[in-house]
Amino acid sequence: MVAVMVARTGRELQRYHNHRRIVVGCIPYRLKGSIRELGIENALEVLVISAQRKGKGMLFPKGGWELNEKIQDAALRETIEEAGVSGTIDSELGKWCFKSKGNDAYYEGHMFPLLVNEQLDQWPEKDIRQRYWVSAAKAKESCQYSWMREALDLLVARLESTI
Repeated sequence: MVAVMVARTGRELQRYHNHRRIVVGCIPYRLKGSIRELGIENALEVLVISAQRKGKGMLFPKGGWELNEKIQDAALRETIEEAGVSGTIDSELGKWCFKSKGNDAYYEGHMFPLLVNEQLDQWPEKDIRQRYWVSAAKAKESCQYSWMREALDLLVARLESTI
Protein backbone atom coordinates (compact mmCIF):
# COMPACT_ATOMS: atom_id res chain seq x y z
CA MET A 1 0.00 0.00 0.00
CA VAL A 2 1.18 3.50 -0.85
CA ALA A 3 1.07 6.02 2.00
CA VAL A 4 -0.82 9.24 1.31
CA MET A 5 1.56 12.16 1.33
CA VAL A 6 1.55 15.89 0.91
CA ALA A 7 2.32 17.24 -2.55
CA ARG A 8 5.77 18.78 -2.87
CA THR A 9 5.89 22.50 -3.53
CA GLY A 10 8.54 24.97 -4.61
CA ARG A 11 11.09 24.85 -7.38
CA GLU A 12 14.37 24.99 -5.44
CA LEU A 13 15.22 21.34 -6.20
CA GLN A 14 13.88 21.27 -9.77
CA ARG A 15 16.05 20.01 -12.61
CA TYR A 16 16.72 22.12 -15.70
CA HIS A 17 18.40 21.29 -19.01
CA ASN A 18 19.32 24.00 -21.55
CA HIS A 19 17.23 26.53 -19.56
CA ARG A 20 14.19 24.27 -19.80
CA ARG A 21 12.47 22.95 -16.69
CA ILE A 22 12.35 19.16 -16.83
CA VAL A 23 8.95 17.64 -16.15
CA VAL A 24 8.15 13.96 -15.88
CA GLY A 25 4.90 12.08 -15.84
CA CYS A 26 3.00 8.91 -16.52
CA ILE A 27 0.20 7.65 -18.65
CA PRO A 28 -1.67 5.52 -16.11
CA TYR A 29 -3.45 2.63 -17.78
CA ARG A 30 -5.30 -0.60 -17.13
CA LEU A 31 -6.48 -3.42 -19.31
CA LYS A 32 -10.10 -4.61 -19.14
CA GLY A 33 -9.16 -7.85 -20.86
CA SER A 34 -6.92 -9.32 -23.50
CA ILE A 35 -5.77 -6.93 -26.23
CA ARG A 36 -5.69 -9.91 -28.60
CA GLU A 37 -9.31 -10.83 -27.87
CA LEU A 38 -10.88 -7.39 -27.39
CA GLY A 39 -8.62 -5.20 -29.51
CA ILE A 40 -6.69 -2.25 -28.12
CA GLU A 41 -9.69 0.10 -28.42
CA ASN A 42 -11.81 -2.04 -26.09
CA ALA A 43 -9.15 -3.44 -23.77
CA LEU A 44 -7.20 -0.28 -22.90
CA GLU A 45 -8.32 2.44 -20.49
CA VAL A 46 -6.14 5.39 -19.52
CA LEU A 47 -6.50 7.76 -16.59
CA VAL A 48 -6.72 11.48 -17.33
CA ILE A 49 -6.93 14.24 -14.76
CA SER A 50 -8.35 17.74 -14.86
CA ALA A 51 -5.96 20.65 -15.11
CA GLN A 52 -5.59 22.79 -11.97
CA ARG A 53 -7.03 25.81 -13.79
CA LYS A 54 -10.70 25.43 -14.67
CA GLY A 55 -11.49 25.05 -18.34
CA LYS A 56 -7.96 23.99 -19.32
CA GLY A 57 -8.96 20.47 -20.33
CA MET A 58 -7.62 17.08 -19.38
CA LEU A 59 -4.07 15.81 -19.20
CA PHE A 60 -1.86 13.07 -17.83
CA PRO A 61 -0.18 13.60 -14.45
CA LYS A 62 3.20 15.28 -14.66
CA GLY A 63 5.42 17.65 -12.73
CA GLY A 64 8.95 18.63 -11.85
CA TRP A 65 11.84 16.18 -11.53
CA GLU A 66 13.82 17.03 -8.43
CA LEU A 67 17.56 16.73 -7.90
CA ASN A 68 17.26 14.05 -5.20
CA GLU A 69 15.14 11.64 -7.31
CA LYS A 70 15.55 9.07 -10.03
CA ILE A 71 13.45 9.96 -13.06
CA GLN A 72 11.03 7.02 -12.64
CA ASP A 73 10.58 7.82 -8.94
CA ALA A 74 9.69 11.42 -9.80
CA ALA A 75 7.17 10.30 -12.44
CA LEU A 76 5.55 7.91 -9.95
CA ARG A 77 5.49 10.58 -7.20
CA GLU A 78 3.79 13.08 -9.51
CA THR A 79 1.23 10.46 -10.54
CA ILE A 80 0.41 9.63 -6.92
CA GLU A 81 0.19 13.34 -5.98
CA GLU A 82 -1.99 14.39 -8.90
CA ALA A 83 -4.00 11.27 -9.81
CA GLY A 84 -3.93 9.08 -6.72
CA VAL A 85 -2.77 5.93 -8.49
CA SER A 86 0.31 3.74 -8.25
CA GLY A 87 1.63 0.79 -10.17
CA THR A 88 4.42 -0.54 -12.33
CA ILE A 89 6.38 1.87 -14.51
CA ASP A 90 7.75 0.63 -17.82
CA SER A 91 10.56 2.15 -19.89
CA GLU A 92 10.30 5.74 -21.05
CA LEU A 93 8.00 6.48 -23.98
CA GLY A 94 10.01 9.49 -25.10
CA LYS A 95 11.20 13.04 -24.54
CA TRP A 96 9.49 16.17 -25.86
CA CYS A 97 10.47 19.84 -25.84
CA PHE A 98 7.47 22.16 -25.69
CA LYS A 99 6.37 25.68 -24.85
CA SER A 100 3.98 26.25 -21.99
CA LYS A 101 0.43 27.23 -22.91
CA GLY A 102 0.25 29.56 -19.91
CA ASN A 103 3.51 31.49 -20.26
CA ASP A 104 6.58 31.80 -22.46
CA ALA A 105 8.56 29.11 -20.63
CA TYR A 106 10.01 26.12 -22.44
CA TYR A 107 10.01 22.63 -20.96
CA GLU A 108 11.53 19.21 -21.53
CA GLY A 109 8.96 16.48 -20.84
CA HIS A 110 9.53 12.76 -20.26
CA MET A 111 6.61 10.32 -20.15
CA PHE A 112 6.37 6.75 -18.87
CA PRO A 113 3.60 4.14 -19.05
CA LEU A 114 2.24 3.12 -15.64
CA LEU A 115 0.24 -0.10 -15.32
CA VAL A 116 -2.03 0.80 -12.40
CA ASN A 117 -2.35 -1.71 -9.57
CA GLU A 118 -3.61 0.61 -6.83
CA GLN A 119 -6.14 3.43 -6.85
CA LEU A 120 -6.16 5.53 -3.69
CA ASP A 121 -9.30 6.98 -2.09
CA GLN A 122 -7.27 9.87 -0.68
CA TRP A 123 -4.34 11.62 -2.41
CA PRO A 124 -2.68 15.03 -2.10
CA GLU A 125 -4.50 16.81 -4.96
CA LYS A 126 -7.88 15.11 -4.60
CA ASP A 127 -9.61 18.38 -3.78
CA ILE A 128 -8.27 20.24 -6.83
CA ARG A 129 -8.35 17.58 -9.57
CA GLN A 130 -10.86 15.16 -11.04
CA ARG A 131 -9.73 11.82 -12.47
CA TYR A 132 -11.44 9.83 -15.21
CA TRP A 133 -10.82 6.41 -16.77
CA VAL A 134 -11.41 6.78 -20.50
CA SER A 135 -10.58 5.05 -23.77
CA ALA A 136 -7.38 6.04 -25.54
CA ALA A 137 -9.50 7.69 -28.26
CA LYS A 138 -11.38 9.79 -25.69
CA ALA A 139 -8.09 10.74 -23.98
CA LYS A 140 -6.71 11.96 -27.32
CA GLU A 141 -9.83 14.09 -27.85
CA SER A 142 -9.71 15.71 -24.42
CA CYS A 143 -5.96 16.03 -23.79
CA GLN A 144 -4.79 19.61 -24.15
CA TYR A 145 -1.13 18.87 -25.03
CA SER A 146 -0.02 17.53 -28.42
CA TRP A 147 3.13 16.02 -26.88
CA MET A 148 1.00 14.00 -24.44
CA ARG A 149 -1.16 12.77 -27.32
CA GLU A 150 2.03 11.66 -29.09
CA ALA A 151 3.12 9.81 -25.92
CA LEU A 152 -0.28 8.08 -25.82
CA ASP A 153 0.13 6.99 -29.46
CA LEU A 154 3.51 5.49 -28.53
CA LEU A 155 1.96 3.63 -25.58
CA VAL A 156 -0.80 2.20 -27.78
CA ALA A 157 1.76 1.09 -30.38
CA ARG A 158 3.93 -0.49 -27.68
CA LEU A 159 1.00 -2.42 -26.21
CA GLU A 160 -0.17 -3.57 -29.64
CA SER A 161 3.30 -4.86 -30.44
CA THR A 162 3.13 -7.24 -27.46
CA ILE A 163 0.32 -9.34 -28.96
